[in-house]
Amino acid sequence: MPDGPDRSQEFFAALDARRAGILDACTKCGECVRVCPMPGPAGLDVSDAEAVAAGVIELIRTGEGPDAARRWAEICTGSGHCIPACEYAVNPRFMLALARIADLRSTRPAEDLRTGGGRQFGAMSRGVQTLSRLQLPPDLLARLGQIGALAPEPARPETIFYTGCNVLKTPHIALLCLDVMDALGVEYVVRGGPNYCCGVYQFRSGDLAKFADLSGRTIDRFAESGVDEVLSWCPSCQVHLGEAALETREAAGDSPFDLTPFVIWLESRLDDLRPLMTRRVEKRVGLHEHPGVAGIAEAAETILRAIPGLEFVDLAQPRVGYMCNTLSVLPDYKRDVHAEQLAAAEAAGVDALAGIYHACHRELCTHERDWPFEVVNFMELVGESMGLARPDLFKRLKIMQDADTILADSAEMIAEYGLDAGRVREVVVSAMLAEQPLPLGR
Repeated sequence: MPDGPDRSQEFFAALDARRAGILDACTKCGECVRVCPMPGPAGLDVSDAEAVAAGVIELIRTGEGPDAARRWAEICTGSGHCIPACEYAVNPRFMLALARIADLRSTRPAEDLRTGGGRQFGAMSRGVQTLSRLQLPPDLLARLGQIGALAPEPARPETIFYTGCNVLKTPHIALLCLDVMDALGVEYVVRGGPNYCCGVYQFRSGDLAKFADLSGRTIDRFAESGVDEVLSWCPSCQVHLGEAALETREAAGDSPFDLTPFVIWLESRLDDLRPLMTRRVEKRVGLHEHPGVAGIAEAAETILRAIPGLEFVDLAQPRVGYMCNTLSVLPDYKRDVHAEQLAAAEAAGVDALAGIYHACHRELCTHERDWPFEVVNFMELVGESMGLARPDLFKRLKIMQDADTILADSAEMIAEYGLDAGRVREVVVSAMLAEQPLPLGR
């Protein structure tokens, strides 16, 4: 795909072709509506599933459609159950994303779409940059590709580990991934943070021009490295850089690399990983999972079951969304999902509730204070079995539940980076404590 305006024109031509393909292929059978887990919690009547599907197609075609179709697009959490349910080679999750964008673009001024995505991106960037610096010294920030460089990078790495952005708020997770890759002898480079944005905020706000620019820049920078495969940590990046951006470029004949979820890649290396997991982890463990990226939950379970001494417990909970933050469209439902899972983990007598993703960890970790088990990321258990450990400083800070206490505890790091304490406090309140653990009593 060419650079500059020509690249943008080709991207939008390919996106239009994908849109036209969906409009042509969808039979409005309603099967995607029937398998979706969200209408029930939302109180949305989808008894006439065919009519809802037809409304979504009309919304994409004209920007106008029935309220049921608009609401269904609005409450999509990216669970992905609809994708294998479609017999007509349509990705209904992407179809709903196009419907939601069409609705936004028909009801809101273009300037609102541009500024909305920009505000969200700015808030995310401030949160990532500040919270990572409260937890990591400069050498570890450099290891995660955020400042400087530790050493010359290989001219042709085996792969790229793509952190995305928000995992840097809980950097122990990303560092453990790198420690495991080091132990496996993988030659990689690390890319991520706001300078390698997948464009999710712009895509979801309907600012497709900025989405094409940001995602295209990230794809081009990855392609310049010459790698055949990029390992993604974040499911939002996998969906937006993958489904929305890369697949659109592929429709234009440009396939620069494969984007592979790190957890699935790690499972593919399980034969190499097993001999390194020599320490017994005598714990009963339940998994907090989301199905949005196919195969992730199953891969994490397979890896956990391979850890010596670990007893895996299936908590048999609803499988919805691709991270906890996608459930925020229905906050009461999200609260209920969390409360039921915590209660199920206690009833099962687990020693640890292990999540897969960073956004879930930020929301769930503080519940460790009130429940009789620890809340960890599953990579911590992998690391424990290998003799690797990275302290969860985000959890330690958040469990304090007081901004001034957190600032006092972080005074050394604030001084190290020359941060403004007042701005740090604002970020702590908005990007850490705003994700309060709800009072989920037993």
